[in-house]
Amino acid sequence: MRKIASAFFFVVACLAIGAFSRIANTPGDWYRSLDKPFFHPPDWLFAPVWAGLYILIGLAFAETWLDRSRPRMRRLIVFAIQGILNILWLPAFFGMHSPDLGLIVIVSMLAFILLFIVISWRPNRTAALLFIPYALWVAFVALLNLSIVVLN
Repeated sequence: MRKIASAFFFVVACLAIGAFSRIANTPGDWYRSLDKPFFHPPDWLFAPVWAGLYILIGLAFAETWLDRSRPRMRRLIVFAIQGILNILWLPAFFGMHSPDLGLIVIVSMLAFILLFIVISWRPNRTAALLFIPYALWVAFVALLNLSIVVLN
């Protein structure tokens, strides 16, 4: 029961933080005016993909939080850093209208996501596996971000 309650709490928290960040940093006309690469997906796709990823992130957080194997604290710190960078990307890119700053943030975020996967692989493979779709999507968004920097 504790595992289910923790998973529910962390999933809801991740979804709420993601939703608040998205509402506070809408793309708007500025973003629509930018040149985008040919592989830019339709705008409507981002919200459901991020919602699904926030569910996986919340489940990975619950797994890590409840896991007592070592080095748990290091994994929690890496998780927190990638989470802070996740929260900062939208204001950096959309809020400040800065694809350059957004690129710095998202590349750093991807590095911490990959580090989380690596350091979680042995002690908690479930948490690591839950982060793989997140890493793939963030790598794709980083490529989009880089392409927007180059094109604009």
